[in-house]
Amino acid sequence: MTADAFSPPRRRFLRGAAHTLAGLALGPSLLALSQPLRAATLAGVGPLQPPDALGICLPAGFTARIVARAGEPLPGAAADSYRWHRAPDGGATFAMPDGGWVYVSNSEVMDTGGVGALRFAADGRVQQMYPILAGTSRNCAGGATPWGSWLSCEEHAQGLVFECDPLGVRKAEVRPALGSFKHEAVAIDLASGLLYLTEDEPDGCLYRYVPAVRDAQGRPDLARGRLQVAQVNDAQKIQWLDLAQPNPGKGDTQTRHQLKAATRFNGGEGIWYRDGDIYFTTKGDNRVWQYTPATGAIRVIYALAESKTPILSGVDNITATAGGDLLIAEDGGHMQLVIIDRRGQLAPLLRITGQDSSEIAGPAFSPDGARLYFSSQRGGDGGLGDYVRGERAVWAVCGVGV
Repeated sequence: MTADAFSPPRRRFLRGAAHTLAGLALGPSLLALSQPLRAATLAGVGPLQPPDALGICLPAGFTARIVARAGEPLPGAAADSYRWHRAPDGGATFAMPDGGWVYVSNSEVMDTGGVGALRFAADGRVQQMYPILAGTSRNCAGGATPWGSWLSCEEHAQGLVFECDPLGVRKAEVRPALGSFKHEAVAIDLASGLLYLTEDEPDGCLYRYVPAVRDAQGRPDLARGRLQVAQVNDAQKIQWLDLAQPNPGKGDTQTRHQLKAATRFNGGEGIWYRDGDIYFTTKGDNRVWQYTPATGAIRVIYALAESKTPILSGVDNITATAGGDLLIAEDGGHMQLVIIDRRGQLAPLLRITGQDSSEIAGPAFSPDGARLYFSSQRGGDGGLGDYVRGERAVWAVCGVGV
């Protein structure tokens, strides 16, 4: 899976580290993924201040604004224009040639989900609001690709993955080779071109997609390949087992139950690739995991029940900064975005107050690292019914540091 302007001292601090693209090596013709805040660590930005006018607690020097609200069109647009979707969830940003960027966001609404997009100018102004996928159901999280597309994942038993154009010019394509199951999120190993996918079930699995071929630029074939499931052995290393039927029908054995030897993960959520490792969260047991494909080793780097700093719960969407920090969004918990730095230290980056029935979703940095976008999925009045219908998802994307 983008902030707004800081005071000069804070801006210099956040941009003090090397100018890197979150580990991506992109060809000149490809769109870039987000380039998160340039800093050695965000854990030192300082304590959270009292809530601002929006009810958001931020470190000193940070500010926030609302850039879209569910059910409302872009200010000044025609009455019949596209209205921002309800129940916003996973998101990502994509750099544009003119210096602007696009933020895409899933809609986790049953039967009428999809993906919306916000087009920003180089100065951070919202220029356009439009759909890039419609007619799908419970689009939860997903993942951005190195070639500039958005993989939107459906979270239901027969859920599929759709590859979307952030500009909405090319029609979205369904990718059944990535399996049919209760998808949550997807991350791409930039070294191997393999895809890793999480499943939001109490007895869910961790999946890997192995493309049959990769083109000359290293882009994997998402139409032909093998879907595999993880089995963790006694040495805490993963062995990958091929699935014979990645797209079972409604009367067939569900994907996660096809191999009894598969290891179960309690509620797979966000997943992210960083510097050769895959990080993912499991909300059912409040854990953050690290998997190293080069060695096959898997370990827990955070567990609420065992942590000496148990400030992170309801672990959900995940992103990372250029400085190497992980940023975890809470579903419930304290409604925080929480930093885990490379030393394993935790600190809150922000907190939303007065919305305990909601969740923070879709954190994504702007390409220049100066902005952080995120959503409050159900606003202040959310409940289970609103989670399904999305009727009160009036909070949308906010920018830190406007």
